[in-house]
Amino acid sequence: MAYNIADLVEHSIDLVPDRVALVGGEREETFGELESRANALAHYLQEQGVRPGDKVGVYCRNGIEAIEAMVAVFKIRAVVVNVNYRYVENELQYIFDNSDMVALVYERRYADKVAAVAPQNPQLKTLLVVDSAGDALSGEAPGIAYEDALAQSSTARDFEERTGDDLYMLYTGGTTGSPKGVMWRHEDVWRVLGGGINFVTGVRVEDEWELARVGAENPAMVRFPIPPMIHGGAQWAVFQALFGGGTCILLPEFDAHAVWQTIDRHGVNLIFITGDAMARPMLDALLEGNPETGEPYDLSSLFAMASSAALFSPSIKEKFLELLPNRFITDSIGASETGFGGLAVVAKGAAKGGGPTVKIDAATTVLDDDGNEIEPGSGVVGMLARKGHIPLGYYKDEVKTKATFREIRGVRYSIPGDWARVEEDGTVTMLGRGSVSINSGGEKIFPEEVEGALKGHPDVFDVLVLGVSDERFGQRVAAVVQPRPGARPALGDLVAHARNSIAGYKVPRSVWFVDEIKRSPAGKPDYQWAHAQTESRPADDSNEPAAQKAGA
Repeated sequence: MAYNIADLVEHSIDLVPDRVALVGGEREETFGELESRANALAHYLQEQGVRPGDKVGVYCRNGIEAIEAMVAVFKIRAVVVNVNYRYVENELQYIFDNSDMVALVYERRYADKVAAVAPQNPQLKTLLVVDSAGDALSGEAPGIAYEDALAQSSTARDFEERTGDDLYMLYTGGTTGSPKGVMWRHEDVWRVLGGGINFVTGVRVEDEWELARVGAENPAMVRFPIPPMIHGGAQWAVFQALFGGGTCILLPEFDAHAVWQTIDRHGVNLIFITGDAMARPMLDALLEGNPETGEPYDLSSLFAMASSAALFSPSIKEKFLELLPNRFITDSIGASETGFGGLAVVAKGAAKGGGPTVKIDAATTVLDDDGNEIEPGSGVVGMLARKGHIPLGYYKDEVKTKATFREIRGVRYSIPGDWARVEEDGTVTMLGRGSVSINSGGEKIFPEEVEGALKGHPDVFDVLVLGVSDERFGQRVAAVVQPRPGARPALGDLVAHARNSIAGYKVPRSVWFVDEIKRSPAGKPDYQWAHAQTESRPADDSNEPAAQKAGA
């Protein structure tokens, strides 16, 4: 049995070739059409010298061609490199070089950047240009037109046998540092993110055809992954749909009203988001109603909303439960280095401040400094760790690999640096990434907990919390706040609100106001940018002594 991404997609293709697999804009593509086009692209890449293990970049927004490209790359046992479409030229240079990329599928709108960077990477020999809606079609774009490449290539499925050991790689920037290529075996990543182990029951799938057969026997579920495909969670929401013969809706870029309109238009059943960066504007748009009709959104087809990999604030969860009654709303934890770790069903009145409290799966635990599993209710804060199906390591980075993937008493764990606490009932509360935690007078403070408290204030649209230098305590808590239009909440009001859900030592002592909080396209916080805001000018409001304010 080959628990391989391409094989698993092909099982659905063989069972439901006429079912719609992908929808992007006005275009629909069946599983059979996905097969023909992905095969043609795979053959073209092979003809250009792409071999198993070679790296192929996908530099596209969410669209049908992006999915075709990923499936094609997997078919020939090559490796997809996810390229952030917001990268500037020096960031593109880093990922082209660091990944050893030999081919690139990119949207024409990025042609100027590709033209500037590609010549500096002699190993990057094959470029394919995707024309998409809204692109300026004039001007030079290095490489061959995507459709021309497909037109000249065979659509046959005549590829070599694949294996669960083939490499899947996901470049992740996390919250700090340069992007790192996290390397997984296909089978391992399928087990933790693709349905190879049931997320709710923990039961392993032993028949590689099971997901496709179950999907073929039932009406197609319509899924809508909203984050960009540079985000692993979005990729795996698509793969889950394809493995189970479902239909996946694709929207090139996030727009809150467009999300709700798309749900109504296509009868979407399940949406996937990444926390508040998407949930907050979606909530505002839901309250406003459809601007095209002047009526509330219908949303009768929608029965589930899943959030993962970013803070989903308690106040926003509560509001969604109020506005979308009888829907199944979940909040889950995970990382590029661990995959799925645990799940919580959002219930009214149950939300607490900070990160989610979830039921972890059997492969996930929380370890203390000595590598011992933390007992429930002990109050000890430890590091989230996963064993079993975990990555091989980071691409070309042995130092970081050894730091993150550690063997403890004969068991190999992935420990990416997330702090957590085990509650009395055995559930786990996520506290945040250790690399951005704040140490104030010996107390460890986790930004996500404070951010969750502040986001409940009616005048706060978005916020990042960080530590700034303090002569007495080493660090003090600071907040960079994007207020709602026309609002400017006083620090005292923010502090009073936050004290309702967090201890006094955790509340911010200084605040900087900005027009917009900078996040990645997937909604991940940019704490380096937030630090630059606090270092570039004095705080807009502070309760520190004058000497401290002057040094802020």
